[in-house]
Amino acid sequence: MTKYGFMPDGEGWFVVSAREIRWREWGPLGVYCDFEGKRRFPQLGFNISVLEPGQSLGRYHRENAQEGFLVLAGQCVLVVEEEERELRAWDFFHSPPGTAHMIVGAGDGPSVVLAVGARGLSRKGLVYPVSDVAAKHGVSVAQETTKPQEAYADLERPTRVTYEGGWLPSL
Repeated sequence: MTKYGFMPDGEGWFVVSAREIRWREWGPLGVYCDFEGKRRFPQLGFNISVLEPGQSLGRYHRENAQEGFLVLAGQCVLVVEEEERELRAWDFFHSPPGTAHMIVGAGDGPSVVLAVGARGLSRKGLVYPVSDVAAKHGVSVAQETTKPQEAYADLERPTRVTYEGGWLPSL
């Protein structure tokens, strides 16, 4: 137990509620939990993000691993390959390797997005391209880069926070 909630410690199995684990707050990138401890999961990344309208999961990018996104609540805009698509609760987006994409909160309230991605691949395929469509939503870089530290240089680092009641919908 930490002052921000539970944190896994070790490589064994565990069960934890998203309402009890520690979260991160990252300004224009909303709040999220990744269920990980000091070490990242080696094969699979798994996040739940709560986005207010205009907040995003990150910067528009493409990578060499597949990802999947399921909108659990609310409304979002998907920017994918220079197109916009509206997403609502229970819409799923599959992003094969090499697909430029980003999800942005939309509508008049928060959205909740489950993101899952493969790990263990090198970062050689990671690119943050310049995009006019993504720029309309504030998620494009000004200059193409392959370095996350450059793509996010204008943002403060995320801070640890405790889950706040109401972020996740009731069952």
